[in-house]
Amino acid sequence: MGLSTSDDAGVYRLSDTVALVQTVDFFTPIVDDPYIYGQIAAANALSDVYAMGGTPLTAMNIFCYPINSRDPEEAGEILRGGAEKLAEAGVALVGGHSVDDPEPKYGLSVTGTVHPDHIATNAGAQSGDLLVITKPVGTGILVTAARADGCAQRDLDHACSLMRQLNAPVARVMQMLGVGADAPIHAATDITGFGVVGHLFQMAKASGKTVRLYSSKLPSLEMAEQLAAMGYTTAGAVNNMKYVADQMRVDAAISVDKLALFTDPQTSGGIVLSVNPQYVETVLSSLQQEGTEIQQIVGEVCDMGAYALEIKI
Repeated sequence: MGLSTSDDAGVYRLSDTVALVQTVDFFTPIVDDPYIYGQIAAANALSDVYAMGGTPLTAMNIFCYPINSRDPEEAGEILRGGAEKLAEAGVALVGGHSVDDPEPKYGLSVTGTVHPDHIATNAGAQSGDLLVITKPVGTGILVTAARADGCAQRDLDHACSLMRQLNAPVARVMQMLGVGADAPIHAATDITGFGVVGHLFQMAKASGKTVRLYSSKLPSLEMAEQLAAMGYTTAGAVNNMKYVADQMRVDAAISVDKLALFTDPQTSGGIVLSVNPQYVETVLSSLQQEGTEIQQIVGEVCDMGAYALEIKI
């Protein structure tokens, strides 16, 4: 499993019972605090393995830093943040590579395992499924506002706490309840740079279905919509809209500011599960017991229509 279904990670079968899950992700600092940046980058990289229903085992640092022009202690804080997040996840840091670069960049290459019969691909969504999200959206908007001093510190702190949260509880639920065509959970994807619209468009396309989302049900950070109305949106959001525009129908009553929540790029966002409706209460309660931030039904999967995505009130 790899590029053909736009899945979150590559999967390589080793045997009838074990497959490798492999991913890599790194990016420039999105917050000023180097330790928090390191934690966010690590949680974000691990998320792709969790989104496949896997268990991450090992990781290697990818680190670019201008060592002769910035404080080496800052570099140490970035790496400490990542290492402590890996320790929280029970993942062994086994190496890495660094490059002297004018702009800092940090992330991880992560390897995990999953049972070949229980891979949470985004290609498995079935008509009638309900879509459940496990974190609110809007982190991209808040980070953008914070860079222009347009976001209160408490709101930025909340966004950072969400981005630092591991998606391990979601993977545990997938492993406990089961993933597959005849299981309670049919498909999954994490919400990162392509935003809600981009990642669920990929799920719809890979599954041959239409994904219908409801704006009134999408959970978002408290100030996100208001900050979007003030103009704190990103180039990534514009690109995400272009990516899906020809395949998406939006109710006329949905405001531009509300739509911005759907296109907003996320860093270390939540996971969306495509759930057999007969088991949705079990999935919701299991997610709550495992400690996910939220457990919110945001839409449904329908037979393929004229559009891959529909956003309704």
